[in-house]
Amino acid sequence: MSLGAVSAGASSLSGSATARDLSAANLPSAQDAPASEIAIRITSSKQRFAAAPPVPWRPVAKPPDAEINPEFVQFFTSNKFQEILGFGGCFSDAACYVINQLHQPLREQLLHELFHPTELALNVNRTCIGAADSAAMVYSYDEGEADPDLKRFSIDHDREYILPILKRVHEINPEVFYFSSPWSPPGWMKWNKSMLGGSMSRQYLSSYAQYFLKFIQAYAAEGVPVRAITTQNEIDTDQHGQMPACTWSQECETEFITDHLGPLFERTNTSTRIWILDHNYVYWGRVISELDNPDFRRYVNAVAFHGYVGTPNMMSKVQAAHPEVEMYFTEGSTDYNDPHYQDDWTKWSKIYTDVLNNWCRAAVAWNMATDDHGKPNIGPYPCGGILIINPHTQEIIRSGQYWALAHFSRTVKRGARRFESQSIAANLGHIAFENPDGQKVAVLTNLGSARTIEINQGLSSATIPLEENSIATLLWK
Repeated sequence: MSLGAVSAGASSLSGSATARDLSAANLPSAQDAPASEIAIRITSSKQRFAAAPPVPWRPVAKPPDAEINPEFVQFFTSNKFQEILGFGGCFSDAACYVINQLHQPLREQLLHELFHPTELALNVNRTCIGAADSAAMVYSYDEGEADPDLKRFSIDHDREYILPILKRVHEINPEVFYFSSPWSPPGWMKWNKSMLGGSMSRQYLSSYAQYFLKFIQAYAAEGVPVRAITTQNEIDTDQHGQMPACTWSQECETEFITDHLGPLFERTNTSTRIWILDHNYVYWGRVISELDNPDFRRYVNAVAFHGYVGTPNMMSKVQAAHPEVEMYFTEGSTDYNDPHYQDDWTKWSKIYTDVLNNWCRAAVAWNMATDDHGKPNIGPYPCGGILIINPHTQEIIRSGQYWALAHFSRTVKRGARRFESQSIAANLGHIAFENPDGQKVAVLTNLGSARTIEINQGLSSATIPLEENSIATLLWK
């Protein structure tokens, strides 16, 4: 990964509106009235995902007028968009290493807190195919001289502390969706003969396809099903040779997927999905060009995005060109040195709001955890995690990113559908979902001073107080 400021970006068309848009909306009927009062969960300087007093709905004669009072959010529950897969983080080598340093029963308590369906419920989680930058050492599953037949292939490195944690998480939540990403092929597959930087050598494309298949099969044999793979983490950077990385030209990636990886998965009835890019929003043009190729498109139905360069609305350009293609936000990182590491929840809530309003089906953080010095780390970036774990004191620090995730992962269930929300209120993030059981969920992110927001569904209205720099999740039937 490359650490940078993640742009909050612009909302999708469903997440923003003008006064003319709202006044032109069809007048709703009383049949749209909610059936329950609104339960509220708040994170602010005073509390973390805490229950607030419920708020009743009241009938109104007509929807709000933006010219009179812009401090409102209007919900259109019948206008639905993408289905949600879930939320999570990455089990890098570093994250698994520091989680493993926790003594029992604290480690078990933490895994239950993070992954159990009744707790934080992180259910879309990334793993690394070999070493990332957040790792204790550089490694692949086939080290040494060229081995095109992969006779040395072994996942033994992962057996010490990665696979045991992945298996335990799968036991805690059998519905967990694992997807996996390589930061680099084995060094011998690249022109520079190193996992650090460099680019792929075409002569080993067939071997690399087999490498993916062997990884998926080996993990499955260990009880860890990998449901999707991205072909490369951050496909267009070699990170100046400072960490595991690999650049892929569009031409080489297309050849790899259409001539090798896709046909191999097809021949072997491998159900693992292929996701492309795993890089920044600004590469949306490359993505559209690749998906325009029917041979490529045959094997690919999803795009993974990072938020370090560009804006989330760039993903909507891909959606417009290929509305059937799924999109996922697969990495956003904290800086463990950031003085706001523990209280930047509105920053992250706005980021998650924006990526989901621009068609993403999941939002995934970078490291699950690092130690109090951002270690283990072989790369140049001060990467933090959802948690900081001090292996000596056994202290666990929860980040602002953790609390932002809580407002989504604890309330938005797998299979939920995003529905339309509109507002012209300044410094307010808003997004809404309907869970499979019919429950409505809205997340409001107040990036400014304390205020009161009016929300409307049909001919029903409610007044929601928002604290300064706070997140409010609203739930109703």
